[in-house]
Parts: sequence; C-alpha cells; structure tokens
Amino acid sequence: MAQKASASAANSNKAVKAKKGQTLYQKVDNIIRQRLIDNVWKPGDALPSEMQLAAELDVSQGTVRKALNDMVTENLLYRRQGLGTFVSEHTERRALFLYFSIVGNDGTRLLPESNILSCEEKMPTPEEAEKLQLSQGEMIVQFRRLRFFNNAPAIVETISLPLEHFPGFGTDVEPPNNLFRFYQSAYGVTVAKAEEHLKAVSASAEEAELLDIKEGAPLLEIDRIAKMLDNSPVEWRVSHCDTSNYRYVAERG
Repeated sequence: MAQKASASAANSNKAVKAKKGQTLYQKVDNIIRQRLIDNVWKPGDALPSEMQLAAELDVSQGTVRKALNDMVTENLLYRRQGLGTFVSEHTERRALFLYFSIVGNDGTRLLPESNILSCEEKMPTPEEAEKLQLSQGEMIVQFRRLRFFNNAPAIVETISLPLEHFPGFGTDVEPPNNLFRFYQSAYGVTVAKAEEHLKAVSASAEEAELLDIKEGAPLLEIDRIAKMLDNSPVEWRVSHCDTSNYRYVAERG
C-alpha cells in the first residue's frame, strides 16, 4: 500500500504542475478523486492530514481543505471529530462516473481533467433555445472545454446552461471538472436523468489542432440533454470524442 501511495503521489505532483488553465483547487480535487477511484484509500481508510496533503502537493492547506470539504458534501468522504477525514464506507466507485461513459480500450476507468477554452453569457441560438426550452429573451451560459486522459487531449465539449439557474457561472464561479455534483452543491440543481444521442462526425480544423489529430478524422459525437427532477432540461452538452484509445460503454440496471 505504501508503494502504491508513493507512486500515486509522484503522479499527483506531476499533475499539479501539468497544465495551464486550471486552478490549483481543480488539480488537487482531481488528484484526490483519482486516488479514490484507484483505491489508494479504501472505504473506511483515513486520509493523510490536510497539512500532509498540502506539503505533498505543494499547495496551501486551505486549497486542500476546500477540496475535502466539497467531497464531504458529496458524501464521498466524512469527518470524525479529532480523528480526521475518512473515505465513506457507502461510497460506490461508479458514482464518480455518473453519466460518463468513455473508458479505456481495456475497460479502465479514468477521471478526465478539463481546461476551459471559453465561457460567456449570451443570447441563445434558435437551436440552444429549443434544446433548453427557453422563453424569448432568456439568456444562457455557454462554455467550451478540452478534456484530457493522462494529460492527452481526447474530448472537446460545448456546454450550454440556462442563465436563470446558474447566475455568475463562469464569471463569479469558475466551472469545476465535475459539473453535475457542482450544480447540486452550488446551485441546488439536481440532474435526475439524461438523454444521449450518438453519431460519427468529422474533426473540424480547430478540433484537429486541439486534439492533435488530422482534420476530418472520425470523432464520436455525444449529444446529451440533462434534465432536472421536474423533467425540465438544464444542460445541453455536445462532446466530440477522439476514440482512438477509448470506447463508449453504457451500463444498464
């Protein structure tokens, strides 16, 4: 276990300094989540102290505390007074991948990281207004991001949200990596279900540059509408995925 944790720590330190466009909080959050996925810390295990994690990852103790607090809110972790922070024993690893279906060709689950390409408040296009069932005059927040597996770019995403439900999103509040849980904790918006449509598309010139592939190369398009408990659409996401080293897997039941 010590060797595994040490290897994970080495990889984590690389990740902290790996890419621009992310806050230190996002990077620390990704590292801790990946360790939960890899079972570096098993259900019931105590995490290292905030001070130890901050020293290991070369960030402030406050940054570590914020990441841990958010995971406590999500019930991935829990705290015991005077004893520290522990991995929730009821945590299911699949919950970390709710509504995320891209895996390695060998079936390996990886937590993607994200760089924000753009974020703006704007009037919707007719298609965006239709997808999100907006009334005339209602605005949206639209942001685009590039997603990575092991520091290799794999997905270009465009995400549109009704501004009514997400005031300050992307301006006062920077979009995190794990969006659905953030919608719930920060805005009280619970995603109850999602409808996906898949098709093959060709990479545009911009996507080819971002993904380091040839223009016109095949990509998997995942067109998804996420809905709240009342069945109202709350997110329209279009993901263009380079599946050269990955595949789409849907679990049922």
